[in-house]
Amino acid sequence: MRISPSTTRVAIVSFEGPDRYSTVGGLATRVTDLVPALVARGYDVTHVFVGDPALPADERRDGARFVRWGQWISRLHPRDVYDGEWGKWRDFSDTVPPWLVANIVAPPGRSVLLFEDWQTAQAAYRTAELAYIGGAGRRSVTLWNANNTYGCDGIDFARLQLTTRVTTVSRWMRTELQPFGVSDAIVVPNGIAERMLTPVSASDTSALRGALDAYVVFVKVARFDRDKRWLGAIDAVAELKRRGTQVRFLFRGSASPYRDEVLAHLYRRELSATTLRLDGQFTARAFAGRLASLTEDAAFLDFFVPERVLRALYGIADGVLANSEREPFGLVGLEVMGTGGVAYVGTTGEDYAQPLGNSVVVRTNDPREVADAAEYLRARPELEKRIRAEGRQTAKRYSWPRVIDDMELVWEYAAERAGG
Repeated sequence: MRISPSTTRVAIVSFEGPDRYSTVGGLATRVTDLVPALVARGYDVTHVFVGDPALPADERRDGARFVRWGQWISRLHPRDVYDGEWGKWRDFSDTVPPWLVANIVAPPGRSVLLFEDWQTAQAAYRTAELAYIGGAGRRSVTLWNANNTYGCDGIDFARLQLTTRVTTVSRWMRTELQPFGVSDAIVVPNGIAERMLTPVSASDTSALRGALDAYVVFVKVARFDRDKRWLGAIDAVAELKRRGTQVRFLFRGSASPYRDEVLAHLYRRELSATTLRLDGQFTARAFAGRLASLTEDAAFLDFFVPERVLRALYGIADGVLANSEREPFGLVGLEVMGTGGVAYVGTTGEDYAQPLGNSVVVRTNDPREVADAAEYLRARPELEKRIRAEGRQTAKRYSWPRVIDDMELVWEYAAERAGG
């Protein structure tokens, strides 16, 4: 029996998910957008994740089933999905496998189980082992995917590789797994939702451009983490200002103690800064009004920016700084490209990046490199226009429907190797 939407159930197993409680980083974006793409392909999809303890434990919505695990623990740790992480991991590893075998693997037909990141590795190999003990192993394909190397030092990779197929999101990540004894991980790239390719609202971009047109605008949206090169981004903005450029740096990060270091560095580099908070109904026009009144060089966007407005901001910016020190894939870079924006990416997992073809590739820690690139493109509007157009074409090639084509091929290969 071949893998096909009519015969195959798919389970995605992860800590992060679509709830606000479960959304912390790029993993939430990955799984939240992959689920509807698989549903649209015709698969019966179940997403098991550590969800909001106040929402239903088992919910069917938009053609998929959402199972929120360990809510009894989450009630004791209400901050977010990683609050009380070790207790959640222990419970998850012990209790998810038998549920998956009973509800996804054992019923007639095929099943594909996609486990994400270190928190699910033990659950992955235990599920595969239980499936074989129960006689359903040949009808089930179990894959474990590495989006990062966080936590990999605690994984029993020997046991994992005996029972599951290891995948990862970029060639760089494949290399990063080799020190852990994984030499043949299959690269299946991330995807972006098709909505991320839709044209940005002309009224939104017009409002934002009107507020910022006199400035070179850089945007950065990332976790407050050293790997995200926050200090280097600030140094680049300071370098542009030193050269006499009128600049605006708009940024948003996560709740993290490192935020204080980022904010302090703005003042060390003699950049004036403010914190913007918006209450009430949020629109691009209201946001533009606040930006137009800015007198500071930098603004910390201390509020949730709706996707529609964020995409417009990406599209009008002179550059979006997604140049992490270690980036397993670079999802933000592709999302920026989908808006027609100029992504400044790094040199690790961004397999899709072509220097001054579809993006700016930042290859050093020298802030002058970013400043030079900004001035270079400012003086060559035709080149910038071409980069924006090529970026959009690149983003289209990484939409989830295209990536799922490749994903299905990997599932077939894994099924054949498992003897199914």
